[in-house]
Amino acid sequence: MRLAAIAVAAVTVALVVWWLIVRREPALVEFPQASAEAHMGARVAFDDFVGAEACRDCHTAQYAAWRGSTHGRAGGPPSPETVIAPFDGTPIRFADAVVTPSRTPRGEYRFTVRQDHRDSVVYRVDGVIGRGHMVGGGTQGFVSRFADGTIRFLPFDYIRGEDLWFCNTNSRTDDGWVPITNGMALADCGDWPPSRILGTEPRFSNCQDCHGSQIVVAYDASARQYDTKLTSYGVNCESCHGPGRQHVDLALAGALGTSEEIAIRALGTVSTDASLEVCFQCHALKEVLEPGYLPGEDLAAYYSLGLTLVGERPLFPDGRVRTFAYQENHLFSDCYLSGSMTCVDCHDPHSQGYRDIYGQALSGRFADEQCLDCHASKARDVAAHTYHPVGSPGSQCVACHMPYLQHPEVGDHLQFARSDHTIPVPRPALEASLGLESACVMCHQDSSPAALQEQTDTWWGSLKPHKPLVRSLFEAEGAPGHVTPSRLLDPEGSHAMAQVSAVNQLVTARLRPNMLDLDPDIRTRLLAIGEHRDPDVAAVALAALHLAAGHDPAVRRALVDVVRTREDDVPSLRRRWASALGFFGDRYRASGDIVAAVTTYRKGLELLPQLPGLNLNLALAYAAAQNHGMALEQYTRALDVHPDRPLVLVNMGVTLEALGRTPDAVAAYREALALNPGEALAHLNLGNYHLRRQELDDAIRAYRNAVAADPGLARAYYYLGRTYILTNRLDSALTAARNAVQFEPGNAGAREMLRDLERAAGG
Repeated sequence: MRLAAIAVAAVTVALVVWWLIVRREPALVEFPQASAEAHMGARVAFDDFVGAEACRDCHTAQYAAWRGSTHGRAGGPPSPETVIAPFDGTPIRFADAVVTPSRTPRGEYRFTVRQDHRDSVVYRVDGVIGRGHMVGGGTQGFVSRFADGTIRFLPFDYIRGEDLWFCNTNSRTDDGWVPITNGMALADCGDWPPSRILGTEPRFSNCQDCHGSQIVVAYDASARQYDTKLTSYGVNCESCHGPGRQHVDLALAGALGTSEEIAIRALGTVSTDASLEVCFQCHALKEVLEPGYLPGEDLAAYYSLGLTLVGERPLFPDGRVRTFAYQENHLFSDCYLSGSMTCVDCHDPHSQGYRDIYGQALSGRFADEQCLDCHASKARDVAAHTYHPVGSPGSQCVACHMPYLQHPEVGDHLQFARSDHTIPVPRPALEASLGLESACVMCHQDSSPAALQEQTDTWWGSLKPHKPLVRSLFEAEGAPGHVTPSRLLDPEGSHAMAQVSAVNQLVTARLRPNMLDLDPDIRTRLLAIGEHRDPDVAAVALAALHLAAGHDPAVRRALVDVVRTREDDVPSLRRRWASALGFFGDRYRASGDIVAAVTTYRKGLELLPQLPGLNLNLALAYAAAQNHGMALEQYTRALDVHPDRPLVLVNMGVTLEALGRTPDAVAAYREALALNPGEALAHLNLGNYHLRRQELDDAIRAYRNAVAADPGLARAYYYLGRTYILTNRLDSALTAARNAVQFEPGNAGAREMLRDLERAAGG
């Protein structure tokens, strides 16, 4: 999420917000102070990793299986072996650009981008991501190391099945993944100019740490740029087993076998959840709790799976993909909830081949044995169970229970389907109502979902029902507020992901900050759910109770007691709890309910005063309500905790300008640039300051620095064009106006400026 603060003309928000001056709350017991390093566990360093080659000599069979696997071949430096896309000089044509993928005589892979009225740009390919392995739609992407130290994804992707170049338009035109044609603009690609980085850094859009091994990115204040390190662009042994240096040292010293200590994770006998966690490092959407995770550390201390259901809501109540997700919806499957199935019960962890629960290799992804080992009775009379001839596609277990579903956020232009790991019972009518293509429809395209549902009912009668909480969630989505809280709040429930969704549904439909009439049963149930073993379930329930009744002294004491008694046992409980309140506050702020947003953010800061996102968003909420004094106070608090956040300084500068303290605002912008010379918004706001003072050369310099730091910053191009006009540099103004419209087509002022300049140039 990018938080931009642009101060040329103040935008006034007309709100009646008398409450936003800090008022005195009743005396409440305070939460115990949080330790800055609480629950992080043993820290792992990048130098603790030795790479896959160090495993080869001792673990020959496992290394050979991994080497030929999709993990082992997931990416790497560009070469004829790794690149499947055509870098043969054939141009990729946009409406306003030509991009040429090619190889130099020295074997370097590159993209050359040529646009009218702009200088050509060459991007060297430094890494290959993916190799088109996935059956439901295999793609390949490319990254390049930038001068600021980041490694960035280039916006030109290749899909093997369709044999074409495509790009992701969701952040621009919201059309999903689309083939590149000469009818679309280059700026329709959401990653143009390249801005999405490898690694987890909140200042940038990112893909976290999954497209490679041991990816670490951090800002180096002394070098004034980012430092990005990784072991490889593939997925190596230590991505699962953790750091291997100490294990290798023991082996070389001949000390292995002299004790039980092997100094590396042996994954064959870990618990179900611990096994799944290894895969969910990458095969799940995750909310970042703390930066800097490396394999071998406690994943739950750094990431949350459940909180994504509060923020993005990527899944339907039964776990099917609503927008985009990975295989974390396995946590909705009965094979997990009523059994103990893990990823490696079906997938060999080294070769990625298919196997049964006994580890025996299977013929492929459609082999029934991976299901029949547990559901042996279904093999007695296959036709009686499936109503399809033995050996036909309709008789295969996974054809009906793990269909390949297109992820809606991707769109329908390209195939990107993934096997449904909720392992559902086919329900054609329900699936049609969700906009999903059921397994039945995939084969029977000539039949309507209603007809297929009727046939399903005829053959199988009453289908296995959804779990009660999932049924309640479906009903609540159809009629918010009409499902009784007792049906949504189940302290004894074992379906953790559904419980998180249910509490979130209750908050959305019924709860408000500091309610005076909260049903005592809701209080009791939320507090009981706060004892749940799953940290996300507990945290969201406690956040909901804190939101609605945290002002009540008795409730407050109970919440404080939970922190005191459970914080040592529950990974990052406080961080999850505060983050959930942050999501609730974001929801209020997005809807314009600033009073509720401020109240909610402040509750989160009661738990974690040092949480950067909450501090910043509370300040932004005050600023949106024109309460600039309180906004300034909050920015100051944020900087006291994290003095190295240039974006906080930029927003503080905007607030200082609103208070008439322009010199202090300029100082804040310059301090931000002292921390990071690439902070584009600081350059932009300095340009605005100089423009208002008619210091035009200084304004031009600042705006040019802004677009150099962020070549997609449309507003900087707009003001640069205006400033060039004032200096009668109309050719330069025309270029700036074109860029402004390219990256912000809806800016009426930029479009009018471009029309006037083109008319003048034509005349």
